Amino acid sequence: MSLDITPRPPQPQPEPPRPRNLLERPFIARALRSRWYPGVFQWIAVAVFVVVVWQLLAGPQTAHDNLGTALVWVLWWPLIPIVFVAVGRFWCAVCPFGKLSDLVQSLVGAQRPVPRFLKRYGIWLIDAQFILITWSDHIWGIVESPWGTGVLLLLLITAVVASGAFFQRRTFCRYLCFLGGMSGNYAQVGALQLRANTDICRTCTARAVCFNGGDKAPACPLFEFPRTMDSSANCNLCANCFKNCPNDAITITPRMPSRELWFVRNPKIEASFLAMAIMGIVLIQNLTMLQIWQDVLAWIENTLGITNYPVIFTLAFIVAVGAPVTALWAASAVAARRNTDSITTNFARFGYALIPLDVAGHIAHNLFHLLAEGKSVVYTAVAAFGGDRPEGSAALVGTGTIQVLQYVILALGIAGSAYAVHRIAKARWTDQPTMRATQVPFLTVVTVFAVANVVLFALPMAMRM
Repeated sequence: MSLDITPRPPQPQPEPPRPRNLLERPFIARALRSRWYPGVFQWIAVAVFVVVVWQLLAGPQTAHDNLGTALVWVLWWPLIPIVFVAVGRFWCAVCPFGKLSDLVQSLVGAQRPVPRFLKRYGIWLIDAQFILITWSDHIWGIVESPWGTGVLLLLLITAVVASGAFFQRRTFCRYLCFLGGMSGNYAQVGALQLRANTDICRTCTARAVCFNGGDKAPACPLFEFPRTMDSSANCNLCANCFKNCPNDAITITPRMPSRELWFVRNPKIEASFLAMAIMGIVLIQNLTMLQIWQDVLAWIENTLGITNYPVIFTLAFIVAVGAPVTALWAASAVAARRNTDSITTNFARFGYALIPLDVAGHIAHNLFHLLAEGKSVVYTAVAAFGGDRPEGSAALVGTGTIQVLQYVILALGIAGSAYAVHRIAKARWTDQPTMRATQVPFLTVVTVFAVANVVLFALPMAMRM
């Protein structure tokens, strides 16, 4: 008796009762309809950004004493993945780079369509940027160098200005920004979602004003059409569609984090690749902050006879970033022998399931910088504006407390990824044997990298500031 292992086409699961639309609350609706939103937050971000650049380029050139370094790497960078999980890509609505792009377009913008090349390969360029920037940090010490961080920001500003001068909307943010690529992945784990009521949209005669823009607000900056949107990856909650919609069809609702991952209709292999690459980057970042990193360097040097640090680190970096990618590919190959999908399809589909663990490892790593070095933001701010820098530890809480929080976050990420594997397989295959056989290799990958993170976070880390 043969089993039917015909895969189900990607389909939504039965929807639970919808949570309350936050836009039904008058205060929230008025705030988002206001002409001050999101502009007031944008200008605040711009003001802080000016201070950051000023400090990085003209302030003390030791990271320990520089306010710009503290604001970027001790405060903003640790908080940003938490923001993505809590409210999706809201940061992208208020990011000073986005505001700069808007200003450039209003002055000299040619408003050309996005090149087909960027639409097709933009996420791969984002993947490459993320890997290159992380590698560059360890080779040239960007985090420890205020000037290095300042130059990185100036390079990004140049790219933003060029993109805004030539192309429509926020082409840079959608197709070229390395942070935008990460936020697109992480926003799918987020606890908020903006969607449109398709029943209302079906009878709309407003000529897609939510997408094209209108008298009340500009067009969607990230090229999203609310009526067909099934993912939060490219929604920055700017509220332009809400302001323009004449039928109140837009909703913003809370949801269980990670729930979107098992409803993805068209998984992209490049998004899964980025998730696995970031997981490897977090692993190598953790490793370089541990005492055993010196042992790893010594082993590579003795084994291969290489004494050049950039070469040694590059080899270790390639292994660290490649390990999660290779592991997911191997799991996909095993799964492909048990179901009817190809290796690449399995890789693309189940790579999304690893995003919760990816996010958790990233947040747990960054939490060390925030909580172990958090007071440095205050200390450097006092010194930057003419006061005497306070003395004492920069830690906000003790090491034990940090580790407990790290493990709590990791536990949530592990559970989220394991459950996402189960739900993706359940949505795809009808028979239990195929569904279970498909889950096993991917749950193995989750387990391997969960253990790797647990072990690394158990070891004492060194501060970089």
